[in-house]
Amino acid sequence: MSKILIRGAKVLGGEPQDVLIDGETIAQVGTGLDPDGATVVDAEGQILLPGLVDLHTHLREPGREDSETVLTGTKAAAVGGFTAVHAMANTFPVADTAGVVEQVWRLGKESGYCDVQPVGAVTVGLEGKQLAELGAMHDCAAGVVVFSDDGKCVDDAVIMRRALEYVKAFDGVVAQHAQEPRLTEGAQMNEGVVSAELGLGGWPAVAEESIIARDVLLAAHVGSRVHICHLSTAGSVEIVRWAKSKGWNVTAEVTPHHLLLTDELVRSYNPVYKVNPPLRTEADVLALREALADGTIDCVATDHAPHPHEDKDCEWGAAAMGMVGLETALSVVQETMVETGLIDWAQVADRMSFRPAKIGRLEGHGRPVSAGEPANLTLVDPAYRGAVDPAGFASRSRNTPYEGRELPGRVTHTFLRGRATVVDGKLA
Repeated sequence: MSKILIRGAKVLGGEPQDVLIDGETIAQVGTGLDPDGATVVDAEGQILLPGLVDLHTHLREPGREDSETVLTGTKAAAVGGFTAVHAMANTFPVADTAGVVEQVWRLGKESGYCDVQPVGAVTVGLEGKQLAELGAMHDCAAGVVVFSDDGKCVDDAVIMRRALEYVKAFDGVVAQHAQEPRLTEGAQMNEGVVSAELGLGGWPAVAEESIIARDVLLAAHVGSRVHICHLSTAGSVEIVRWAKSKGWNVTAEVTPHHLLLTDELVRSYNPVYKVNPPLRTEADVLALREALADGTIDCVATDHAPHPHEDKDCEWGAAAMGMVGLETALSVVQETMVETGLIDWAQVADRMSFRPAKIGRLEGHGRPVSAGEPANLTLVDPAYRGAVDPAGFASRSRNTPYEGRELPGRVTHTFLRGRATVVDGKLA
């Protein structure tokens, strides 16, 4: 493989440095490095980050290739600066066997745009009644470490306890979609002032918080790892903060859209704003930002949820829940967290690369930008400003809540083990 010299990039937002990539690894980091025949990338004014890692991506394949495939989803990931994604299990068939997770893993290998780490289902068919083949999924070629019924909650406390006990044997983690089903029957949006005024079924914060409270207690009792998916309320933040103060092995993620958007947007009745968990209040948004800044929330995860046009361009009650997020995630984090002064670029690297890679036990990703490390890297132009145009997305779906909205920052280059997957903002 050829050499690449990234010239004058601000590594993790620090002083400008040169980074020499030789083959699949970083050969040197310093100033005034000799190109020595390398292809030179002028990165003046740009931020160099380790390749981003997403703990929560829906790639839809197998079964819903009309909305996304592993190929199109990983292309979207690369454009967004990601070098690794965790593919959720709610496919058709469900990724609840070694055979299905291996299929997804191999499709990821073939795509070549980013690494795909399958997430295995906790229960057979996501039905919450019987544990899936957790050990077999871990022991197969895909080496599954993260298990989740995301899209559905593991609401049976005994099943959740058994799952936590089982994954403890190989340092796995159960990623919980915290939603008490009985409290959210018929729910359409966040329960509060706006839902009351609009007459839409309310989704109370306690439906999330009660499950999180139960599961951190179960994780402590078992001595296992639990990860909270797409945490969305101020109350959830307090429960996770309390659990961490006890020294329990609890981690949590927040989505970009929960850092920026509020339930006030539902007044438009535009189903693009219909998501699970729902958009919450301004007070919740501010609490989530503070928790991400102080480390209570460990990482940002996109919950990239692509849907075909017909599943979103309909009346609110019939619309599918979810938003695409891979291609806009870093821009939203720049706007909500960096430009507000809550975190710096080194902390962006921590929340979007180092920590998600550690939670997912993903080797080769979330590594320092230093000599000898794998060349999984992302270059960002923070000065860029532009309106979001979903027509140009690499994703197969267009259900973004940011269409026409100006967001800061643009990924100019993404490198997967030294190979450019994105050059000048376009797929290589």
